[in-house]
Amino acid sequence: MLAGGRARRLGGADKPMVSVGGMSLLDRSIEACVGAGRTIVVGPHRATVHQVQHVREEPSHAGPLAALAAGVPWVRAPFVVVLAADLPFVRQETVAELLRQTAGSAIEGAVMLETQGRENPLFAAYRTAAVRRGLALALAQHGLLAGLPIRVLTRSLALRHVPDVGGVSFDCDTWEAVALARACLKSNRSPR
Repeated sequence: MLAGGRARRLGGADKPMVSVGGMSLLDRSIEACVGAGRTIVVGPHRATVHQVQHVREEPSHAGPLAALAAGVPWVRAPFVVVLAADLPFVRQETVAELLRQTAGSAIEGAVMLETQGRENPLFAAYRTAAVRRGLALALAQHGLLAGLPIRVLTRSLALRHVPDVGGVSFDCDTWEAVALARACLKSNRSPR
């Protein structure tokens, strides 16, 4: 779980701890990965409903690529699920589908394709070895990872795009999005 951003569009609120549907956004992402052998949260230490391992990127707020680089050394599995901690509609079934798509082929990752047609590399499953290789290549090319977009990594990987079904890729970057997510979860409807 990548949970170290500044949440500027939320006025600096601790976005992963924003409550939506009776639980924090961070816990919603953790719940979607409940079957994982190890759950790693990159960002400040926060209380969670399940046991997780907390690590920090260096320097703090260095961006998602640096956060991924901080978390991947702790991964022992052949696949790593990467989720931003602002996905209120992420489900275990969706994570399982991303893993199935990655494991069942020669591709290096399965990335959620948002309803707007954009890929979301922070809602994906990757082969751990491919991520490690891509991070090493990015570090060799750029000298450091802080501030670089995660696409520096993903453009070097063979990826499959998994279309969003039911608005699971909806994220909470603004208070308006948080309000919509709360309303949708309360009325048991999709955000899109």
